[in-house]
Amino acid sequence: MAIFRHSASFDELAVALPAYIKQPLLRQLAERIQTELLDTTKQSLHQQTDDIAHSALILDTLYQAPIADASILVAITNEKQPKLLLTRRAAHMTSHAGEVSCAGGKYDIGDYNNVFTALREAYEETALPPNKVQLLGQLPMQTSKSGMSVRPIVALIEPDLPLSPEPGEIARIFWADFEALITQPTVEYSIEYTMQRQTATILTPSWQVDGEIVWGLTGRVIASLLETGFDRQLDWYYQIQEDSLENEHIKKYLEKDHHLKELGLQDSRYKP
Repeated sequence: MAIFRHSASFDELAVALPAYIKQPLLRQLAERIQTELLDTTKQSLHQQTDDIAHSALILDTLYQAPIADASILVAITNEKQPKLLLTRRAAHMTSHAGEVSCAGGKYDIGDYNNVFTALREAYEETALPPNKVQLLGQLPMQTSKSGMSVRPIVALIEPDLPLSPEPGEIARIFWADFEALITQPTVEYSIEYTMQRQTATILTPSWQVDGEIVWGLTGRVIASLLETGFDRQLDWYYQIQEDSLENEHIKKYLEKDHHLKELGLQDSRYKP
């Protein structure tokens, strides 16, 4: 697949302004995300005299944000019943193999900003055209289990786009019912963690979407999206199941921060 570079389609990027979004939940999300984004520049949506000035300020703020190690696109269809775009990574990948993710990836030297990285990677992974994207804003930075900083870029996309997974990276493209995510309870998911021939079970929240388990970084990004847009606060934890520890030695071993970081738990609380 051709690699997306600076082009007219990138220059044509648009901002989805709340006043022109018909779907109530998407309009609320846009208002919340853009208000929070502009708070960082000490400006208000109400200070913008016209749509062009508003859009320009949103784009400029996104473009000037510190460059992250990687950026992902949190893409939601702009329709009556919105859907969130998700992918499952190919099983042969060296990192996050077989895990659910949002389209995205690492910053490249040729990228101009986090938005460019997210759109380029989304195009390479799913054939999502950048000129079919309307930006809403960004979410707080996350940290991957490898220690990389990850910036989620939130956007609306047209429904029914002919997307196609890049087989070298993506095994499947699927969709989550966005309205259901807002109210759907999480399900506790268990992960087997082996170290020094000892095994412990890690428990963490997850969503079950179309036969897939959404957890880890992607789960935390969705939780952040729901908190920003809809005040839904989820207790996102990584808990060691007490009866899964074979002895006190492995329990103490897991408590050390550098071992928790290997599993991506450096920003989580440990429950003995």
